[in-house]
Amino acid sequence: MKSAAAIVIALTLLVPPAALARCPRTTLGAIEDEVMCLECGVPLDVATDSLQARQERAFITQQIAACRTKDQIKAALAAQYGDRVLATPKAKGIGLAAYLVPAAALVLGAATITLAALRWRGRRPRAARATTTPEDPSESARLEADLGRYDL
Repeated sequence: MKSAAAIVIALTLLVPPAALARCPRTTLGAIEDEVMCLECGVPLDVATDSLQARQERAFITQQIAACRTKDQIKAALAAQYGDRVLATPKAKGIGLAAYLVPAAALVLGAATITLAALRWRGRRPRAARATTTPEDPSESARLEADLGRYDL
């Protein structure tokens, strides 16, 4: 009997700890910032010590102890408390607008600025635009005389 116990202990010491712990590890802190306290209306990591926040934390802790992944825990929270518990909306239905509206506003803003800049640039008078040669022959002669005074 003692030899069997010694063999079990020896085998336990030979097996690496990672092989024993096959369960995906996540922490309460890794999940708290991605879910909301339904009572407080803020992420769970900054929620006060309300009854709802304590219940959600206890639920998450139970799920972690049951070797659930982060995504599984978030899905279980949504099933238990509803989709409002998730800090980010699902990218379908009306929740899709939370992702599309800011992107569309960014594209629209960039297009507006680009068009405004092009129109503003095109409105300058013709005389203000840079030219390579003067249009008036007397200006050309004056330019040559001015350049001749300098020893370049």
